[in-house]
Amino acid sequence: MAQAGVVRTAAPAIATDREASVFRIRVLTVICLLVAWEGLAALGALEILYGDVIPSSWKIAVAVWGEVTAADFYRDLGITFAEHIVGFIVGSAIALALGIAMGVNPLLRKAIEPYLNAIGSTPKIIFLPILFLVFGTGIDSKMAKGALSAFFPVVFSTALGMILINPVLLRVGQSFNLNRWQTVVKIYIPAMVNPVITGLRLGMAITVIGVLVAELKFADGGLGYRLGNYYEQFRIAEMYAIILIIFALAALANMGMTRLQTYANRHQGGAGAHSLSVATN
Repeated sequence: MAQAGVVRTAAPAIATDREASVFRIRVLTVICLLVAWEGLAALGALEILYGDVIPSSWKIAVAVWGEVTAADFYRDLGITFAEHIVGFIVGSAIALALGIAMGVNPLLRKAIEPYLNAIGSTPKIIFLPILFLVFGTGIDSKMAKGALSAFFPVVFSTALGMILINPVLLRVGQSFNLNRWQTVVKIYIPAMVNPVITGLRLGMAITVIGVLVAELKFADGGLGYRLGNYYEQFRIAEMYAIILIIFALAALANMGMTRLQTYANRHQGGAGAHSLSVATN
């Protein structure tokens, strides 16, 4: 008993030491990147590299402050956010419905899977001219591009999660005489939370790329439009500031999805047990 207590006490200590080591490595990585960046900026100032192409981190920090205190920045941020969130929700909703249908209907899956694979492996930027022709060059085409970008990773992950579900769970559902809809709600969905969230996480990232690419091509607002303007005007510090802000927002969104995935994984067993208990009632 004493030995078991020592093992239980040592395990959290080992985990804490590992987390501290990971944190130190991350901090050291950031410091090394900043030092390397400043070194390249110094080489540019000495005209060893192209001047002003790599501004100092201080100039970029000042540019970031200038962006977040500018009123028109929030107009562009709101445009990009609206395009992203609408495109992501619409594309993901359609993908989830189709992925579930493909999972429960092997005939449908075999019929349309080759087409999805072919289109999914194609760079989505080639569809931009069609989207501009159909939806115009305004915000609607950017939403459509976001929906197209989000659709494929979500539909593939959802269908795969349905296919790879544990057959034991399906046999349990059959033993309780669950119909198809009850099987989807009580067995499929709780068991495929992790692959679906993984697909949503990837879809969210690809949606950001799709929206920004569309804004760089034809737009009168948005962070991509703002980024393109700074590039054309050779306002390099401001350009890097927008890139840094986009990176920070994407990192926050990814952090949120990671926490959601961790929470879902932690409670997945309990959710499955609850579903089976509901099925027996």
